[in-house]
Amino acid sequence: MIFGERLKELRTERKISQMELAKATGISQSAIAKWELGKTEPVASALIKISAFFGESVDYLLGVERNA
Repeated sequence: MIFGERLKELRTERKISQMELAKATGISQSAIAKWELGKTEPVASALIKISAFFGESVDYLLGVERNA
C-alpha cells in the first residue's frame, strides 16, 4: 500500500494527472489508478519507469527502510 500512497503523493505534488503520467511513462492510466488504490502492485519494469520519471529510488517508492 505504501507504493500507491507514494505514487499519488508524487503525482499530485507535481500537479500531473494519471493520464499525463501514463502518457509520459507508457503505462496505462488504469494500471496507475489501480496502484494508487492499492488494488494491484506494479511489476519491476513499471517500477523502474516510475522511479526514473520522478527521480526517486525504487526503495523509496516501495517504502523500504534500511537500518544503519
